[in-house]
Amino acid sequence: MNITLVTVGKIKEKFFRDASAEYQKRLSRYCKLAIVEVADEKTPDKASENLENQIKQKEAERILKWIKEDSYCIALTIDGKKRDSVNMAEQIEKLGLAGKSNLVFVIGGSLGLHESIVKRADETLSFSDMTFPHQLMRIILLEQIYRCYRIINKEPYHK
Repeated sequence: MNITLVTVGKIKEKFFRDASAEYQKRLSRYCKLAIVEVADEKTPDKASENLENQIKQKEAERILKWIKEDSYCIALTIDGKKRDSVNMAEQIEKLGLAGKSNLVFVIGGSLGLHESIVKRADETLSFSDMTFPHQLMRIILLEQIYRCYRIINKEPYHK
């Protein structure tokens, strides 16, 4: 399966880059993984709701360029569906068996995702009711994808 993470913004901290590289290496035996970083927009302090929406729209235009027509798109949103690791593994396996060979996960920037991304998504996924920095969220997502493949392949993993 081809898995693409489309993320807004770059990882700045070395420890996050190292963690990302480690999970990319681990996942290379299970899938073809690509990470696409699209530029984030600067958000001024006390930006109006209208300006925030414009910023999210600009980021969305960049994101949508990376989501192919035949891709199954999962957008990470705070109000998305919550899954446990086994259920997420079952979903990934089911998608593969259904012939969905391109899976795209989208992580928004500091303001979240524009409604056009949520509408394009085939499903939305939430890891928590809490908000996480998008750099950390990328590592959490990579770890969960890795865990899913360990579950799918009936390999040991920490419960």
